[in-house]
Amino acid sequence: MKFYRAAAGEIGDADIVVTGVPDESRSHALRKGTDTAPDILRSASNESEFFVRDDKMIPTVPMKGTLEGKRVFDAGNIKRDQVYEHISSIVKAGKMPVTIGGDHSLTTDVLAAVSKSSGKKLSLLYFDAHPDFVSSTRGYYGSVMTDSADHVDFVKSMTIGTRAAEPEEIENAKNACLQMVTPIDIVELGVHRVAEMILSKTTGNKVYVSIDLDCVDPASAPGVSVPSPGGLTTADLLFLLTKVMGAGNVAGFDIVELSPDYDLNNMTAYLAARILTECIASLKI
Repeated sequence: MKFYRAAAGEIGDADIVVTGVPDESRSHALRKGTDTAPDILRSASNESEFFVRDDKMIPTVPMKGTLEGKRVFDAGNIKRDQVYEHISSIVKAGKMPVTIGGDHSLTTDVLAAVSKSSGKKLSLLYFDAHPDFVSSTRGYYGSVMTDSADHVDFVKSMTIGTRAAEPEEIENAKNACLQMVTPIDIVELGVHRVAEMILSKTTGNKVYVSIDLDCVDPASAPGVSVPSPGGLTTADLLFLLTKVMGAGNVAGFDIVELSPDYDLNNMTAYLAARILTECIASLKI
């Protein structure tokens, strides 16, 4: 299955390369099924973002930005152990990597590939209910920050939507000077102020954006691996993402932890599809 919006015929013709990683081998979640997510997300995009009238496919228009001139190639799905080499080849070819999980551990290999290709550490914007900064256990979806330490400039990075951190994660974040923004912070400060904070924090760096769908409140996104009440609203998330994507320094992004077996009427899959479209539309290529 391919994204209808991915019109480029090959990587060489594209600006943006979308790749699925249907793997959850490094997840400890009790809820399973993220290994089916990439094609479910593609299907949701094709179903919810197009109308058929008079035998014509009519795409919907994003809320911000534009898809005009954005050449997208769908590279299909790859295995977990192919992520590093695949992303490296995309970045070396001068293309923007967009990765669809699968469990969140894939971000570790993507960050390594993007960082090493550029020769610099990246600012990381980590939209997630969990900071994934466990250090007592390594090599899984809860240790992404620890496993990626060689590739992330923590001082110029942030987690957004954080609300289910373990004590050791709080300590690790404090030691690394990694700023955490909770949903309550966003209510108190206002989403416009938080957007300003994000843009100020990441100025001067290339930025990688990782979007775990559990950053959203489970009332709006029930189909995730590890739901946590009290999350972001979908509108606030989309607003922040479009601001970040429009800043002109994004090096890639991913969308992870869609768990279709626990979704309700495909609402989380449709949200993931909307996130993908709005992010691409707002990117400065």
